[in-house]
Amino acid sequence: MRKRVAVIGGGIAGLAAAVRLRDLTPAGTEIIVYEQSGVLGGKLRTGELAGVAVERGAESFLTSGPDGGESAAVGLAKRLGLGGALVYPAAVPAALAIDGRLVAVPGGTLIGVPGDLSTLGPVARPAPDRDRDAGRPLLAAGQDVAVGALVRDRYGDEVVDRLVDPMLGGVYAGRADRLSLEVTMPQLADAARTEHTLSGAVRAAQAANRRPPGRPIFTAVDGGMTRLVAAAAAAGGARISLGLPVRDLARAAQGWRLLLGPHSVAQTEILDAVVFAVPAKPAARLLAGVAADAAEAVAGLDYASVALAALALPPGTPLPELSGFLVPPGEGTLVKAVTLVSRKWPHLAAAGGPVIVRASLGRAGEEQRLQFDDAVLLERARAELGDLIGGALPPPVAAWVQRWGGSLPQYAPGHRDRIAAARAALPPGLALAGAAFDGVGIPACVASGERAAEDVSKTLEDA
Repeated sequence: MRKRVAVIGGGIAGLAAAVRLRDLTPAGTEIIVYEQSGVLGGKLRTGELAGVAVERGAESFLTSGPDGGESAAVGLAKRLGLGGALVYPAAVPAALAIDGRLVAVPGGTLIGVPGDLSTLGPVARPAPDRDRDAGRPLLAAGQDVAVGALVRDRYGDEVVDRLVDPMLGGVYAGRADRLSLEVTMPQLADAARTEHTLSGAVRAAQAANRRPPGRPIFTAVDGGMTRLVAAAAAAGGARISLGLPVRDLARAAQGWRLLLGPHSVAQTEILDAVVFAVPAKPAARLLAGVAADAAEAVAGLDYASVALAALALPPGTPLPELSGFLVPPGEGTLVKAVTLVSRKWPHLAAAGGPVIVRASLGRAGEEQRLQFDDAVLLERARAELGDLIGGALPPPVAAWVQRWGGSLPQYAPGHRDRIAAARAALPPGLALAGAAFDGVGIPACVASGERAAEDVSKTLEDA
């Protein structure tokens, strides 16, 4: 009998799951991707600004995986025939905004955590003589802590507030004092379970990095991330259902019953397996009736809201020779990170063309600061950008704002253990995938979707 598998969620994790399911399951297996919105891709979305393709979500992904090989995102892009479309940033430095001026990001840090405190220069003054060997590892086996707690204890407040916090904020829109070391810096967490000092743990984690010398850290897709989304949707060969919410999941005589659509015209589908590639709260709601322990384990995950402001400035507008810069929370700005797109991505820079800048606005707990209309946010972003780079910017020739409300997971310490417990409580044939569970970033989401596909495909074989 032909098997039927549902993937709930059409972001990159769900689409990667569909592609992997197509590779693993017998010909004729029906794969259905349900996406409640009217568009695939989740937070991967390419926009247009003054004739230039500018990302409205993630702009790039890591080139290397934890083992030093290709990241899961690069592997997927090549699997989809996009290997020749992969592009890399220019070799220009990044900066931090410190006391109203831009200073170079110190070299040799691990997401802002230094292994050599002498390299920090004007960025931060570490607390003296705090990182002493007490004769035992920094963390016990299996222990997880907030990044900020560990770094403050060993290096002092300034290193966290002016270096680690903006680095983590650029990725997670969160604060170091609330984010899990295990999730955000797994290599450092591993090293901290054997090393006796934080500087030693950073150096050990860096030494274990297997990324080949000279390989770019980040990769993008020429033509935009929407191209990756479209290729994944096509390669998965799934039936795509847009705009139809999944309202309920229940056991069926054989497999699982999904209830779809509004109450007045509800539809029912019977599936052999289901992959949940949705945020934590909708996943918990759907699981509540069939796996209460799993639902409870994932329901408490918090999210941060952010907005992106993209400005196309007149040709020739002077900008610093930087790829971008990060802004610590202590600077008081709404802007937390800036990409100087025309400097960073050579394939998007055209002679005589507009100068493209993209700013990320808002951090966890700052949702009220985003409650203005687009025109106000754009003007605020332009004014703050001018202050940060040291000169007023001209009015843009084109601009847009992209809001991502409640979009970035905030991983509290112990997150990995909670998700492991949730997965252990799932009945066979159900799997979790995506940023809510396995980390932000396109490679993490792709790998998570592929693992979920592998898990449910095994249950199909056993059935």
